[in-house]
Amino acid sequence: MFEPLKPVPRGARIFLGAAFFVAFLGIWAIATFGGLIDELFLKDPVYTLKIGIELFTEYGFIKDVGVTVWRVVGGFILAALVAVPLGILMGAFKPIEAFFEPFISFARYLPASAFIPLLILWAGVGEAQKLLVIFIGSVFQIVLMVSVIVGSTRRDLVEAAYTLGADAGGIVRRVMLPGAAPQIAETLRLVLGWAWTYVIVAELVGSSSGIGHMIMDSQRLLDTGQMIFGIFCIGVIGLVSDLMFKWANQRLYPWAF
Repeated sequence: MFEPLKPVPRGARIFLGAAFFVAFLGIWAIATFGGLIDELFLKDPVYTLKIGIELFTEYGFIKDVGVTVWRVVGGFILAALVAVPLGILMGAFKPIEAFFEPFISFARYLPASAFIPLLILWAGVGEAQKLLVIFIGSVFQIVLMVSVIVGSTRRDLVEAAYTLGADAGGIVRRVMLPGAAPQIAETLRLVLGWAWTYVIVAELVGSSSGIGHMIMDSQRLLDTGQMIFGIFCIGVIGLVSDLMFKWANQRLYPWAF
């Protein structure tokens, strides 16, 4: 059954994935209903589901979800629009890589959360600050990863293109980009997951809406059920967006899967 790199049938994959969540809920129920953990520190699954339904039906939580999704998508798209072209140029042309890489390598280790006080000072506590946190947290990672992907293009393909009369621009467009596109798309899918962590950090400070704001309000009320439900909402939305991204990549680049 356990063989290195042996594919798992689709049905078995779904079953195993669902089994983990069932086991997780079972352990959670045993710990809370069995009195192993005080309800002050961890609410039971039934209460968490009940309070979640109330958040949507009575407190307009859907608006907070929409605001958070908008922030993630907006900041991530801004980062991709800047990072992907720059990463392609860095991967294709070594002088550009030599110019930008030291700074990019330095900047990608800077935690986005550390910029929040400065961003509040520069951009206030509105949407611009939230988008900039996600932008800073995503852009440098995407640049470097795209650069590595494009730069790993097989040299023999480049030489063959030169032999056939292609110029530098043609090699980038017709050799490097087609080969690197599936991996670039997968890189964007992975970094989108990181963007979700940045938006919650941004919403925990100076925010009046969003899932992170709801979690902070729940903390003040010592309502662990609401906090857990907010965290689960982030996970569910992130999982859905990840599956959609993966589905789109499989349709656009079927040869890579």
